[in-house]
Amino acid sequence: MVVTALPFAFIFALSWWSLAISPWLSVGMSLTNAAFVIRLFVIQHDCGHGAFFSSRFWNGWCGRIIGVLTLTPYAMWKQNHALHHATTGNLDHRGTGDIPTLTIAEYRSRSLVARAGYRLLRNPLVLFGFIATFNFLIWNRVPPNPLKARRGEWKSALGTDGAIIALLGSLYLLGGVPVLVFVYLPMMVLAAIVGTWLFYVQHQFEETYWDQDTEWTVQDASYRGSSHYVLPPILTWMTGNIGAHHIHHLASRIPFYRLPEVLRDNVQFNEVGRITFYESLGCAKLALWDEAGRRLVSFSEARKLPS
Repeated sequence: MVVTALPFAFIFALSWWSLAISPWLSVGMSLTNAAFVIRLFVIQHDCGHGAFFSSRFWNGWCGRIIGVLTLTPYAMWKQNHALHHATTGNLDHRGTGDIPTLTIAEYRSRSLVARAGYRLLRNPLVLFGFIATFNFLIWNRVPPNPLKARRGEWKSALGTDGAIIALLGSLYLLGGVPVLVFVYLPMMVLAAIVGTWLFYVQHQFEETYWDQDTEWTVQDASYRGSSHYVLPPILTWMTGNIGAHHIHHLASRIPFYRLPEVLRDNVQFNEVGRITFYESLGCAKLALWDEAGRRLVSFSEARKLPS
């Protein structure tokens, strides 16, 4: 926590101070600070799994406080993330905490308008640009399903929203619009984009796992449907070892700072779902699940497959 929160606060202050020199220097500092926003989110994520502290009380309050900084209502996100762990890779239970994914057959059965909408949704510029930013800055302000949301979800969302308003109001009163535009907004937008990419590549890779409910198992979904995203050491640290996602899904109570130990002591995990940074760039074009070939394919690859 110390090596994450203190650098975050220091760079935020430095970005603010840089406004007196140049707003673009301030933006540069702000974009650098996005790395620590992501690392804070990983801590919040571990709190949600009861993995960061041994105390449920401290996990809860740490998660709630960080949720204000990451624009993510803690209790609301915790509930939906638990559903993600319980349903990832299950074709009959899609739609909670995952990237919308259609099978080739489903895509072909859709109307022309629906297919165009899905293609737009899966466009990397739209998905990692507009949708990522909209999700964290706007959509997270209410429960994912507002009409069916429980009281606790609304309490989490509105409580976090109130704290965010107080934070932004304080920044405005102390520094005016420039602080919000050049210090706060750039780091949050970049963190949203990178965070969405990390979540995407954790499950959206060619040899991932999807299956019907009757054949689906949480162990297969965890082991085969979650990637081992191998990043350079500095990026591995900044992302809180979240690249070892297959291990996390198998045992979510292991804190992020101990995942390297699991990889070191269990060599069989090192090659499962292994994706390098360069290889991951090709995952952006994958969009449809080929049930016959049991792999994710691009739209162009799907056109070549028999109906």
